[in-house]
Amino acid sequence: MDFSFTDEQQMLQDSIQRYLESSYTLEHRAGILAGNAGWSQSTWNELAELGLLALDIDEADGGIGAGPVGTMLASQTIGAGLLVEPFHSSAVVATRVVSSLARGTQREQLLGALASGEAIAVLAHDEDADWFAPRTSTAARAGDGWRLQGRKVCVSHAPMAHWLLVSARVGDGVGVFVVDRDAAGVALREYRTVDGMRAAEIDFDVMLAADTRLGDADARQALDEALDRGIAALCADALGVLDRILAATVQYTRDRVQFGTAIGRLQALQHRMADMYMQVEQARSMTYLATSACLQSDARARRDAVCGAKVVVGQAARKVGQEAVQLHGGMGMTDELDVSHCFKRLLAFELRMGCTDEHLAHYRGLVQSRAA
Repeated sequence: MDFSFTDEQQMLQDSIQRYLESSYTLEHRAGILAGNAGWSQSTWNELAELGLLALDIDEADGGIGAGPVGTMLASQTIGAGLLVEPFHSSAVVATRVVSSLARGTQREQLLGALASGEAIAVLAHDEDADWFAPRTSTAARAGDGWRLQGRKVCVSHAPMAHWLLVSARVGDGVGVFVVDRDAAGVALREYRTVDGMRAAEIDFDVMLAADTRLGDADARQALDEALDRGIAALCADALGVLDRILAATVQYTRDRVQFGTAIGRLQALQHRMADMYMQVEQARSMTYLATSACLQSDARARRDAVCGAKVVVGQAARKVGQEAVQLHGGMGMTDELDVSHCFKRLLAFELRMGCTDEHLAHYRGLVQSRAA
């Protein structure tokens, strides 16, 4: 199988890497995280100028139409750059939800605002019970509009969002509703995640206009597709972090001298770094597989590959992250070295969009249901 990328895809990845290396240093990132907002509007505007916010919007809608492979390459580079702005939450997941469900003027307005950086949207989906489907959030007809009630947890980047795309049960189906973050009846409890990013738990009891629902059909199929593509992109983000933390560890063991020799010459440490390399390559293979599955129409095969990737990349994140910190010694947890920031981002990755255990259990259930 040919895993090489086209010249355009390689140029896209190279241009993002050059931008991050020149404009998004660790010092710059630390200043952003130390601020009250936890993100940079100017960086967001620059991402829009580079076209990254329109990366996964179809060309017919005025976007770039890079698809899952282009999104994977961008996410991998953004992960390696430790970007804290809501690229994954807004430009990947929320944009895909809107692209799949919205129609007419609503579609034009939402996608235009997201692509230009004028607005940020995030999907509010996790309910702390079953990650794959909303159970307790409901929406019911109320007069000419809707009454939305429920609670969402671990909503990444919600504090900086203009719109919350809220999944909820509508009768026997599922709908997605566009809710202003500051609307009456929306209560956010903001917090910082382990890697310094912003997230929130959100309670809803809000009255909405009739046109706030994205589309009028059952959204389960579109929502599943957007979530799968989002997980594949999140795995690519983690892969970028894994590449960076492995390279930093190898370089550190070459530079660190003890008793007259570089510690990287010690065979025991070489074996540990060889194991780290194997974990990273397995994560790369599964990320590619999940991305390829997102190009296919078979929803079951896509979900299989995505769950498998989240498990394998999650296991690699834990193994490689812990080994990197141990090989650095006490320096591995200081803010002066990028390895500590990579470790925290990998730790957060394991818990986003369903943890490793949830995806392993879901995959097991898929296999058992077919065998029955």
